[in-house]
Amino acid sequence: MIAQGAHARSADLLLVVDTANVLGSRPDGWWRDRIGATTSLLEAIARLSGAPVRVPGEMNDRRLREIIVVLEGRAKRADVPAGILALRAHADGDECVAAVATALAATTDTPVLVVTGDRGLRARLPAHAAVVGATWLNHLIGRP
Repeated sequence: MIAQGAHARSADLLLVVDTANVLGSRPDGWWRDRIGATTSLLEAIARLSGAPVRVPGEMNDRRLREIIVVLEGRAKRADVPAGILALRAHADGDECVAAVATALAATTDTPVLVVTGDRGLRARLPAHAAVVGATWLNHLIGRP
């Protein structure tokens, strides 16, 4: 739940996506064409830009003001549609996700929501960043 100081007053939300974790959360053959599967995932995520979403544990929707996805490995070559900002990790995607979430939490009053199921990454995130698993995002984009 996001409810800390100025964060509780914002109806907007900044979303940071651990793309590799979301992609790997469904055994749908993504490993046969990682670039194509990532491109398809990003297209689905981009359709959420500006949309109202419900954060688990909250009563009201928030508007996705910005969507930031972190790409790593071969997935860095995926096509990135309008509506999202893609950061191509130089090495470790988890390090990039943690750095982005930390920077956002320190520089904005807009709540930060990170999508990842990676426990190690969750432990590295700032206290003011909320976290949801890949299932939450998969449900929003209609990915079974």
